[in-house]
Amino acid sequence: DESDREIVRTIIAMAKNLHMNVIAEGVETKEQKEFLVQNGCHEIQGYFYYKPLPITEINIILKN
Repeated sequence: DESDREIVRTIIAMAKNLHMNVIAEGVETKEQKEFLVQNGCHEIQGYFYYKPLPITEINIILKN
């Protein structure tokens, strides 16, 4: 909801003012990712990119 989005915007702004990087965890949707990027958060992780994988599967992905 809008109050959640405003909290995230505020956290990102505070971090920028303190010259800190912001890493968003738990991003699951394209909409969440786009919101974060539009608001200045470019370090993102979560199911949107990949679900947790065993190291053997990660190695296969990285080789390709």
